[in-house]
Amino acid sequence: MAKRYDLIVFDWDGTVMDSTAVIAGSIQAACRDLSLPVPSDAAARHVIGMGLEQALRYAVPDAPESMYGSLVERYRHHFLAQDEAIPLFAGAREAIAELHDAGYRLAVATGKSRNGLDRVLQSSRLQPYFHATRTADQTFSKPHPAMLLEIMDELGMAQERVLMVGDTTHDLQMAINAGVDAVGMTQGAHPAEQLRELQPLALLDDFAGLREWFREHA
Repeated sequence: MAKRYDLIVFDWDGTVMDSTAVIAGSIQAACRDLSLPVPSDAAARHVIGMGLEQALRYAVPDAPESMYGSLVERYRHHFLAQDEAIPLFAGAREAIAELHDAGYRLAVATGKSRNGLDRVLQSSRLQPYFHATRTADQTFSKPHPAMLLEIMDELGMAQERVLMVGDTTHDLQMAINAGVDAVGMTQGAHPAEQLRELQPLALLDDFAGLREWFREHA
C-alpha cells in the first residue's frame, strides 16, 4: 500500500518522553518556592506543550509581572534536577526507528527550548532519526501553526503529506491551524475526552497502538 504521509512530526514531552508528571510537579514546586498560588495537577498539566513563559503565565495568572522571571528560574531548577532520569515512553525508540527505516521524514515540534531539546535528543540518542526540529524559543508557541509551517517549508512538504502526533489539545489545534492531519496520544498531559473534541484521526494509548495504526492506515 502506498504511503499516505511523507513527514511525521512528533511533539516531545508527554508524547515521546514520559515527562508530564515531572513538568507539572516542577511548576508546582516553583510556585511553592515563591509563595505563589499552586496550580492544581490539571491546571499544571494543561499548559504542557506551550513555551515555558507562556505556560507559566497561564498556569499562574495571578503572579505579579515582576515574578515571572524568578518563576522561570525556579521551574528550571526543579526540572533540570530530574531531567536526566526521565524515560522515553515504552516503544517510542522502536517506533521512531521503524518509521525512519521505512523512509518517513521525521521532525519534532515542541514547547521545549532549543537547548532543552538538543540536550534530550543527545541523551536519548534519537537525534539521528530527525530531519528537522522547532522549539518554542525559535518561533511562535503552540497552538500557532508556525512550527509546522516552518518544518514543512524546510523539508519541502505539502500539507496533505504531513501528520502531527501529540498528546495535548495544543498539538492538535496547531495541526488544525496548519491544515495537517493529526493523531492524539492519550498517555500524556491532556485527557482523551479533551483530545477527542478536536477530532483527530485516531486516539492511541501507546506506541504499540501507533505502530499498528501506521501499518493499517498510513
